[in-house]
Amino acid sequence: MRITAEIERQGAWLFRWRSFLPLAVLALFAVDFSQLKAPFASTAFHEGWEFVCLVISVIGLLTRCLVAGFVPGGTSGRNTKDQCAESLNTRGIYSLVRHPLYLGNYLIGLGVTMISLSWWMPTIYTLGFWLYYERIMAAEEKFLAGKFGDAFTKWANSTPAFFPRSFRWRAPELEFSLRTMLRREYTGLALVVLLHASYEQIEHAVTEHVFVFEPNWFVLLVTSLVAYFTLRGLKKHTTLLLVEGR
Repeated sequence: MRITAEIERQGAWLFRWRSFLPLAVLALFAVDFSQLKAPFASTAFHEGWEFVCLVISVIGLLTRCLVAGFVPGGTSGRNTKDQCAESLNTRGIYSLVRHPLYLGNYLIGLGVTMISLSWWMPTIYTLGFWLYYERIMAAEEKFLAGKFGDAFTKWANSTPAFFPRSFRWRAPELEFSLRTMLRREYTGLALVVLLHASYEQIEHAVTEHVFVFEPNWFVLLVTSLVAYFTLRGLKKHTTLLLVEGR
């Protein structure tokens, strides 16, 4: 079997389980937690660095929100069983990169892995993400190339797969939909806050052997969880977040 065909075959399998397999990164966090030491140079530096890491994760979340808010129906789906796409989306953030959702995922995780300032954590995370999602992207692109032919080839030849090389933005065909964005990305918001808040508490527990109540994190965490359960309820039991054509 050709190497490219094997990568695509692996990607098809990983695509089906992509919601669960990344949980394996929790083993890296367990090792990282065991090596945590008291705050770095100073408390001020420590808090400043955590803010930088949070900003990186938020940029990843905003990338996903940008996709969700502009995306037309039948594209950028959350399906895990089989590949599907009713149209080829090449506008908006898809005019900058071919896989913006995965770029958003990478930045969300990168921000968390950088908190401890250990060099190996973001390095292993980046390498693992590359090997994992490269295969999924190959499988997705095989499907898109087969369905959309020359249109996909033309877009792929002019648009990088992951990191933007230029910012020649092509405006989306649809206006930004806040309701669609909230329906699709409420889990991401809660996840970003939960990961960073949990890391903060675990860090205190490991290095200082105490539970530290931090009002800012507490308010942010409670707010994000209330938003999560509220939006989840609206999505499951009402049509308030549904937008025609999205």
